[in-house]
Amino acid sequence: MADRWNAVRTWRDGERRLRLTRSERRLWDAYPTGALVSLGDERPPATGSPDRTIRAEVISALLLGACEPAPGHVPAVRLRGARVTGVLNVSGGAVGCELRLEHCVLEERPDFSNARARQMRLNGCAFPGFDGGGLQADGYLSLSESLIEGEVRLTRAALSGGFRMNNVRLRNPGGYALYAGLLTVDAGAYIRNSDITGEVRLTGSRMTGGLFLFGTTVRDGACALDGDNMIVQDRMECSAGFTAEGPVRLRGARIDGTLSFDQGAIRAPGRRALHLSHADVKELILVPREPVQGEVTLGYSRIDVILDRPDVWPEQLRLNGLVYETLRGEPEEGQRLDWVSRDPHGFRPQPYEQLAVWLRRIGREDLARKCQLAKQRARRRHLGPIGRAWGVLLDWTVGYGYRPWIAAVWLAVLVAVGTIVFSVDHPHTIKQPDERPHFHALIYTLDLMLPIETFGQRTAWDPVDWSRWLAWSLTGTGWILATALISGVARVLRPS
Repeated sequence: MADRWNAVRTWRDGERRLRLTRSERRLWDAYPTGALVSLGDERPPATGSPDRTIRAEVISALLLGACEPAPGHVPAVRLRGARVTGVLNVSGGAVGCELRLEHCVLEERPDFSNARARQMRLNGCAFPGFDGGGLQADGYLSLSESLIEGEVRLTRAALSGGFRMNNVRLRNPGGYALYAGLLTVDAGAYIRNSDITGEVRLTGSRMTGGLFLFGTTVRDGACALDGDNMIVQDRMECSAGFTAEGPVRLRGARIDGTLSFDQGAIRAPGRRALHLSHADVKELILVPREPVQGEVTLGYSRIDVILDRPDVWPEQLRLNGLVYETLRGEPEEGQRLDWVSRDPHGFRPQPYEQLAVWLRRIGREDLARKCQLAKQRARRRHLGPIGRAWGVLLDWTVGYGYRPWIAAVWLAVLVAVGTIVFSVDHPHTIKQPDERPHFHALIYTLDLMLPIETFGQRTAWDPVDWSRWLAWSLTGTGWILATALISGVARVLRPS
């Protein structure tokens, strides 16, 4: 009984110290039962209306336990349509009840840094930013439908019940709009249909219930969305109207579900629009409503499944080091060859090799050979004069070992030419009549072109006049073509 009397006396002392106004008295008396105090259905006007004004220190005192709950009830601060003056500051404190502010105007930036709280809702409010750095919330934090003119800081915060910032207008031009590095959200982060001016920074954050940015627009000069090294367990949806007016960085991110840009848009002309290097993603859906404006980097990432459209990729595309298991959709002729040839730094062999591996896996050996041939042709453009000349020869003769039938065609054409010429201009004999074989133009041409004399025609007959030059040319060309054909068939010329 004495303890209860001391508590009551403490409450009364607090009331006298605060000198509560009529509106504040209503809120104070409603706290023990958690009743809603409504001072209006809309946000209060900028000036006047003292009956709708509540001092922030009164709310802070209630949140920090200045008033005991009523037996059989759950206490809470539930306030609608009020103007809150001063700083709502519970920094480092333990908030033992729910906070719900609806359609309120907070003149100063609330400070919940390093506090431990329960469920917090600031819905439909207007306030100049929010400081929740280090905040530990057992419930969810909701800022939905609010107008926020300043930075929302949630660095190192842990929100067990989720994070909601839907239908929000958040403005902090030239700075961080949402500064939430190392943020942990256990039940999903929802930032839907919002308009955000300023950078959204989520580096190192962990979203165990997914991250949903449906219909949200983020604009900033330096970086619209920075999610480097973040972990998302479930989906990350930048889709259904999502727009990034600036780069999206997800370097080193790990998405254990789907990363979707379905019907989204990324616009960062002249810059790295989508930086998804060194990442681990289960599925990437890149089918935005318009082509990506700016460079895309997927280098050194591992993406199990990629669903895309050929027309969405920009002219500058870094794929070196990218490893994937599946490209969804049947490959079209030349479509993927153009896809792997857009690196701004020039030729990179790995994207061609990775594409060829996938083509073979789905049974398209024909396209895999074309991919390897395209790789050699792209490489040739970066060689010296001798290397380029040798590459042209290999290309024309055997297609770098991937089209050895070309050498056979050349051999057939030259054999036909030699047969016709030597049938008209008969070579002279070298041996005595009883020692020489019967001359045959076709066999003689074959003997000239094969590296090893096979039919005994070459040493028995000697061409004369201008046909001698043809014979020498056939010998040199034939040796090269025959060697290239044998090497091509044996795949000696094909790189491992």
